[in-house]
Amino acid sequence: MKRDFYEILGVSRDAGADDIKSAYRKLAMQHHPDRNPGNHEAEEKFKEAAEAYEVLSNNDKRQRYDRFGHDGLRGSGEQGFSDINDIFSQFSDIFGGGFGGGIFEEMFGGGRGRGRRQGHGTPGSDLKIQLPLTMEEVATGVEKTLKIKRQMSCDDCSGTGARAGTSLAECPVCHGSGELRQVSRSLFGQFVNVVPCTNCSGEGRVVQEPCPTCQGDGRVSGEKTIKVKVPAGVSEGNYIPLRGQGNAGRKGGEAGDLIVYIREQEHDEFRRQDDDVLYDLVIGFSDAVLGTEVEVPTLSGRSKLKVEAGTPAGQVLRMRDKGIPHLNTSGRGDQLIRVHVYVPKKVSGPEKELLLQMRDMNGFVPSDREESKSFFSKIFDSFS
Repeated sequence: MKRDFYEILGVSRDAGADDIKSAYRKLAMQHHPDRNPGNHEAEEKFKEAAEAYEVLSNNDKRQRYDRFGHDGLRGSGEQGFSDINDIFSQFSDIFGGGFGGGIFEEMFGGGRGRGRRQGHGTPGSDLKIQLPLTMEEVATGVEKTLKIKRQMSCDDCSGTGARAGTSLAECPVCHGSGELRQVSRSLFGQFVNVVPCTNCSGEGRVVQEPCPTCQGDGRVSGEKTIKVKVPAGVSEGNYIPLRGQGNAGRKGGEAGDLIVYIREQEHDEFRRQDDDVLYDLVIGFSDAVLGTEVEVPTLSGRSKLKVEAGTPAGQVLRMRDKGIPHLNTSGRGDQLIRVHVYVPKKVSGPEKELLLQMRDMNGFVPSDREESKSFFSKIFDSFS
């Protein structure tokens, strides 16, 4: 029994078109096959969400569904989707937007929708590389130049695989169709199974005189320099598909994609928490008691920070908008400074004498339990 379409997308029955579109986009990103390779359950949820969106995004279909449920869609040509590529071709606009030519604009197109086309060769395979970035590059965005070793179209035969001056001939087995029909009979009647031609690999054409450079393959090994623009705010695990920059296809087939995976390098001074930047600041005991102003490093240079008098060890101070920019939206994270009070392991005689005097002073001893509770509550509040 099919689930309720509104329940699948997680929206109310009076949800607007934008809410429905946003809910579908979120589910599609979560269950996309490229993010869940080999996960049959995720693929089914991806198809289920697409079917729900296909109905609820259409006013006429939605009205029929609201009145009659799933029964209202029977007999109206609503057959669902045959496969994943069918979904991509139907909703390619849903996966657009973001930053031009960037991750979420092309994330769901990398390598998808390229099928075997009779007479146009075999599509090339995708290439995958890792691109290490510093935290400063993540914060500002960067353009990188990549040298990629890949299979390239043979110049001598223009990628056809045939010797210069010759052409491809019609496959004598499938007679140019690229398909073979296998007929079988049973008690239930005659069945016809259509399979790609094994002689021409479904291309419909064959090479009579192979190109001596590529040996009839239509490709040669080579290296290409490619520039890729990385927007500010990316994170570990994001990837950027560059369409048509992968391996060339055989005999003029469509080239694959180059998938650039983002890898964040560890920073000497900062740690990243979502779009916030964490920094540990060590100050002396007297500065913690009396307050001070210090310079701290940020991703955009050094900035002054005021430490209030009576700041306890462990308190977190916040520098607004000094973190990582939000990807695809305005604004940015903060820089969080965790305060540490330096405690020396050894002290001189005069220093020890001074500390002994301070030990007996009321100002350096918690007066009661309530003051101790207040001390720790300030630390906990600083994390909120």
